[in-house]
Amino acid sequence: MDESAVKMIQCLQKLSAAEFLMFKELFRREMEEYEHMQVSWDIIKMASERDLILLLNRNYLRHLWGVLSALFVQVNRTDLWTMAQTLKIDDQNSYKEIMKIIFQHIWSKETFVQMDEENYQITVEEEYNALQEVFDCPLEPVTTVVLGSKGKGKTTFLRKAMLDWASGNLWQNRFQYVFFISLISLNNVTELSLAELMLAKLSQSSETLEKVISDPKRVLFILEGLEYLKFDLELRTNLCNDWGKTLPTQVVFSSLLQKVMLPGSSLLIELGNPSVPKIYPLLQYPKKITIQGFTDEITRFYCMCFFSDYQKGLQVFDYLKKSEQLLTLCRNPYMCWVSCSTLMWQWDREEEMNLVGVTDSIIYTSFMVSAFRSVYDNCPPNQNRARLKTLCTLAAEAMWKQVFVFTSEDLRRNGISESEKAVWLGMNFLCTQGEDFMFYHPTLQSYFTALFYFLRQDEDTPHPVIGSLPQLLREVYDHGQTIWLLTGIFVFGIATEKVTNILKPHFDFIPSKDIKQEILKCFRSLSQAECSEKLMNTQRLFESLLDNQEESFETEVMDLFEEMTVDISNVDALLVATHGLLKSQKLKKLHLHIQHKVFSEIYNPEDDGALFHTILLLPHLKSVNLYGTNLSNDAVENMCSVLKCPACRVEELLLGKCDISSEACGMIATCLIYRKVKHLSLVENPLKNKGVRLLCEILKHPSCVMETLMLSCCCLNFNACCHLYEALLCNKYLSLLDLSSNVLEDFGVNILCEALKDPKCTLQELWLSGCFLTSNCCGGISAVLTSKKNLKTLKLGKNNIEDAGIKQLCEALRNPNCKLQCLGLDMNDFKTDCCADLASALTTCRTLTSLNLDWITFDHDGLQLLCEALSHKSCNLKVLGLDKSALTEESQMLLQAVEMKEKLDILHCPWVKEERERRGVRLVWNSTN
Repeated sequence: MDESAVKMIQCLQKLSAAEFLMFKELFRREMEEYEHMQVSWDIIKMASERDLILLLNRNYLRHLWGVLSALFVQVNRTDLWTMAQTLKIDDQNSYKEIMKIIFQHIWSKETFVQMDEENYQITVEEEYNALQEVFDCPLEPVTTVVLGSKGKGKTTFLRKAMLDWASGNLWQNRFQYVFFISLISLNNVTELSLAELMLAKLSQSSETLEKVISDPKRVLFILEGLEYLKFDLELRTNLCNDWGKTLPTQVVFSSLLQKVMLPGSSLLIELGNPSVPKIYPLLQYPKKITIQGFTDEITRFYCMCFFSDYQKGLQVFDYLKKSEQLLTLCRNPYMCWVSCSTLMWQWDREEEMNLVGVTDSIIYTSFMVSAFRSVYDNCPPNQNRARLKTLCTLAAEAMWKQVFVFTSEDLRRNGISESEKAVWLGMNFLCTQGEDFMFYHPTLQSYFTALFYFLRQDEDTPHPVIGSLPQLLREVYDHGQTIWLLTGIFVFGIATEKVTNILKPHFDFIPSKDIKQEILKCFRSLSQAECSEKLMNTQRLFESLLDNQEESFETEVMDLFEEMTVDISNVDALLVATHGLLKSQKLKKLHLHIQHKVFSEIYNPEDDGALFHTILLLPHLKSVNLYGTNLSNDAVENMCSVLKCPACRVEELLLGKCDISSEACGMIATCLIYRKVKHLSLVENPLKNKGVRLLCEILKHPSCVMETLMLSCCCLNFNACCHLYEALLCNKYLSLLDLSSNVLEDFGVNILCEALKDPKCTLQELWLSGCFLTSNCCGGISAVLTSKKNLKTLKLGKNNIEDAGIKQLCEALRNPNCKLQCLGLDMNDFKTDCCADLASALTTCRTLTSLNLDWITFDHDGLQLLCEALSHKSCNLKVLGLDKSALTEESQMLLQAVEMKEKLDILHCPWVKEERERRGVRLVWNSTN
């Protein structure tokens, strides 16, 4: 017995027999408030002072001195209360010792590891070594992120790290204080301070907050459950460095994550895949540790640990090994626990081992039904349904409140009796967290929330907090709420014939057909372009379809979409997306961005080919946008082989920012003779002149039907114009050529003008913004404008044309042979004198309907000349590019008067949207790829 217990016994021995009996009675009442601590009155009644202290030590360790002090007051022994207070101060354990006791209890009671600490550490040896190495530097603060999909064991890994630190086995020379903060329990807390959180952890120890903060580099915060925090942590403003100030919860954690608050401390953060895009960009130079899950050998060892029987465990592993899908599933530690639990209950009923199917919904349903049957197998379905509905209502109510920890009152309010609570705890549906309760794993709460919508009936009274199924679906797929994702997946999965067949014998009718109609109605709305609600993340839909796996229903959902945008961050996401896209029979436009690592780390050339073969041969696919997806030469070669297939119907190919080389450009060019591709965008690729030369060779081929060619930012110079000259004369279909942001200079553009003047040239639009042009090319351009009636659009923005060039262009516009409709002069410097020329052109050129003068500074006199021309009856301009907000108030009033009178649209950056669409430029979440 330790010294602390001896001192407590000494206090109790100073009570008289009557006082000691009264003390015991008060102790019994105190224990009844902690319902999960089951100690009978008979044991308490017969306990000596020593035995009673042992009971306190075992059941009340975290509150030990507080319990003693309170009871001494109630038996009117203030002298013993004073003595207890003195002993408490003298005898408090260190913070580290207290954390060791707490996390030893958590490890043994609240994890599904089923292994001792030593064996568990073997299963995560690589990740554990990384955990030691990332914090090697003793002086610099470090942020480390533990990554992995749901159920891989991220939280277990962090709990083990905390236990090892407290036990003296980890980071002993690095961190003096480690604070483990479970954010899952803070969703009801709207305001707090970081000091409060730390003081709550220190409250049972002798250490002070001042001592902790005196050396921040020796402090580590472990943050678990970030993805379940309902507050927005993406704040960039209103951050605060005052760790002692009470602030909104999101401000505290946003400030901590972004190293504004306690910047000298270190962070160890757990992040699930859905939260990575939101949280990861907030972190400063984060290091990564990825939890990989079980190998087959570890799965085998786990089975033996779970069943505490070598032969039985081996038998279970051999059963799992017969199905590659089941074995793959059990590489996820939590799913391995679920599967083993299901098989154990079947074993107890002397049934044959039977894990039906491998979707999450089927596995969880089999687990739930097997657990339920272990207690209620002989009860009528209507009674079982009523019992299960109380648990599902608790899950749904908590989910809509966005809380994951609830009290005994929450259970009672939702109809869960004391006996049922004990059953749910025994089945590992629920577990305790201190004095409160949680679902044994957050995924279980998502599952029971989804099941709620299948158990409720029309006559049920609406719950005041729980939203309808359409509202739930909108939260997942329209509003993009991360915490709802698994619930949405389970709704898809439970609404299948296989799951219905498992549930119905035990819980009566399951309205899966009605749920499917609700799902279709929701996605019909999300698929309509004119609707304000949009599908936020197609990956969520694909994951949901994967859990359904009823082909006719999957196709019915996918056929609601004619256009889709898909962002792929890893190989698993690619496989899931491919499964979903294969179900589509009506998809016409696909915007696909694949992170470079998916190709470079995982795929070989043959696999690249399989990917393109899957996607590019969708029966109605006309447009493919791969903007921002780095494509190797092998990948381009495989893509081109599919584009040449007769079954491929792709007409629009948008390959901007794909790191396409000159050689790869030549491969793409060979596809153009197959009379398919009419629109090609190769913007922001290092094609160079060689790539354009190869492209132009094919453009001259009579079978090429190219209509639109986008080559902006392709590292071209005036030599490329020599190759384009011949192509423009030979190609009969090309109507738009985009050469913006290339160093063509006046010499190159003059070469193009010679081709444009030729009667055989069919070009209608020429984009030359940012091509380093001066007034020296304007004579050639003017000659084109006055001789060619088919050139309708000319964009000359972001050049240095100056007054002389503007005057030449305006003279051409006044020529009756000029049929130009759209002219871009934005970001060119010219003086007020040119405004008179522009005004004259506006009242003369009857075809000009769109003029871009954005980013040009006009004085009031020059603007007045333009406004008079815009108001003239001969002016037909409909769109004027101009930033009104950059002008004086007087000038703005002039423009507003013209705008109202003439029905003229004066817009800042009027063509940006159209140019991005034609080039296929997308604002992807990882533009650097």
